[in-house]
Amino acid sequence: MPALVRGAGARPALPCGVQSGDVDAGSGVAWTRADRPSLVEFEWATTASFADAVRLPAVAALPETDFAVKCLLTGLPADQEIVWRAVARDLSDVNAVSEPVTGRFRTAPASRRSVKFVWSGDTVGQGWGIDEARGGMLTYAAMAARAPDFFIHSGDTVYADGPLRETVALADGTVWRNLVTPAKAKVAETLDEFRGQWTYNLLDANLRAFNAAVPTFFQWDDHEVVDNWSPGKDLSADGRYTETSVARLSARARRAFHEMTPIRRTPGAPGRIYRVIRHGPLLDVFFLDLRSYRGPNGPSLETAPTPEARILGAAQLAWLKRALAASTATWKVIACDMPIGLVVWDDWRAKAGVEAVANGEDGAPKGRELEFAGLLSFIRRGGIDNVVWLTADVHYTAAHHYSPDRAAFQDFEPFWEFVSGPIHAGTFGPNALDMTFGPEARFVKAPGPDQGVNLPPSMGLQFFGEVEIEGATGVMTVRLLDSASTVLHAETLEPARRG
Repeated sequence: MPALVRGAGARPALPCGVQSGDVDAGSGVAWTRADRPSLVEFEWATTASFADAVRLPAVAALPETDFAVKCLLTGLPADQEIVWRAVARDLSDVNAVSEPVTGRFRTAPASRRSVKFVWSGDTVGQGWGIDEARGGMLTYAAMAARAPDFFIHSGDTVYADGPLRETVALADGTVWRNLVTPAKAKVAETLDEFRGQWTYNLLDANLRAFNAAVPTFFQWDDHEVVDNWSPGKDLSADGRYTETSVARLSARARRAFHEMTPIRRTPGAPGRIYRVIRHGPLLDVFFLDLRSYRGPNGPSLETAPTPEARILGAAQLAWLKRALAASTATWKVIACDMPIGLVVWDDWRAKAGVEAVANGEDGAPKGRELEFAGLLSFIRRGGIDNVVWLTADVHYTAAHHYSPDRAAFQDFEPFWEFVSGPIHAGTFGPNALDMTFGPEARFVKAPGPDQGVNLPPSMGLQFFGEVEIEGATGVMTVRLLDSASTVLHAETLEPARRG
């Protein structure tokens, strides 16, 4: 945010609005940010009048967290519209109180109520920031209009390595005019600069309105720190950086991520992002972190699991297997921040180094593919049905069907992976498919060969996905949409029923 300026006697404010996240049947996380040292008071109710309000102990908003605070709302009734609000009370003048800011969400059902949610990734990437004359980040308004129960942000939630220029000349002769703040005028290196990536996005009115109405379940990828980061990332030749330690940059970015989002704190594991959110009997969502535990980006051709070949890491992989095996939900959605079968190069110009899972060889699993081969075999052997993968990352939208009939590796059951994004960033693609796990592109929407790369949001190639699970039948419908809310493609998936 720009420097917070207030006059004598001015009331406190909550300039970033409110947001909620990680909502289940009995709880949810509420978040806001004050403009000064304050006590932030939260309360929730089941009616807009707040006649039945439950007030929670105040939380101190202090400079140590850039005045951001969050509070876990507990004891909520299942399948209930919850209205909540926050006010800030100035620590230096307890009589100075902000206007209340209100949010709402619906808790997960305890019964087989229909569920609908949306997902996408990539916000303010490749130099495309908030152009207020063009309406700002319009995809958030399109997603809000679908009235989802929640939103999965699949990563690249901010672009800490993506400074903005005030103007960008477009191919159609018009000019894109970015709103620019000091934090977005350079790459993020300090903790305050990483925080500034988040507060920049919250200057957008569409995003603030979305946050007030729809809970967001966050995961991260690379641009929260720096493009394609891994333990082997070398920034010594990048003149934009004076801090070249990826370990220090990622530590600061992780702290900002947890401060600035309504992600739950995992007891005993501060900073952890992978987790499961249970959304009633029809749905469990498993959030992965393919960034934090990977080995260095490189050829990824190891034939046995080694520290260099990891991308999930042993602890996360073991957790995921346990959580999937324990799930009693009809559908198990795995929110993965990178695609499985799309080839994503660390150096896309030279087509060298592996940035995601696939190594481009089309053969037996090697390198990072080994962890996924083991996981897919575990799912098959355990009889774990109705597993669907959702991802973003590649800046276009697609529906991929994986089958052992087409694969070099065959010890798995067929499954779907759906790709959608960006929300508000440059559009690229499509990427090549690696046949190790037998993917087939059933649908692709990406720039045409004559359109080039890094297309601006004004071109209309911004995408999100929608998942709807029908309560009575358990049938899942997955839709791929653009920023005008046009349905581009849909798949209807019947739940498997064993026994």
